[in-house]
Amino acid sequence: MDTITLTGIRGRGTHGVLDAERELGQVFSADVVLELDLSAAARGDDLTRTVNYAEAAQRVHARLTGAPVALIETLAVAIAEDLLDTFPLDAVTVTVHKPAAPIPVPFDDVAVTIRRSRG
Repeated sequence: MDTITLTGIRGRGTHGVLDAERELGQVFSADVVLELDLSAAARGDDLTRTVNYAEAAQRVHARLTGAPVALIETLAVAIAEDLLDTFPLDAVTVTVHKPAAPIPVPFDDVAVTIRRSRG
């Protein structure tokens, strides 16, 4: 399967379990890998036969900055389902990063990765 990859889509959201996370917010980021057959699009040089990745990025950003959820697991699934519902994908892999998670030891990032497919 062919892929389109978008890396590091960022947005400020208020996702989290703690009250402070919901009040102050923080920056989240997402990476998405869109799986679909790109041969027809490439053969015809036709945007309508592929995914407009600017639109996909906007949808991801809207979820990152939209209605809060407690878990980044929930956020990742919502992004995946939205992309599958909107675009002619066979599958999508979504990684949501929460680099400012409330963890009391030094760390670089917390990320959740999920993959969803049609059917």
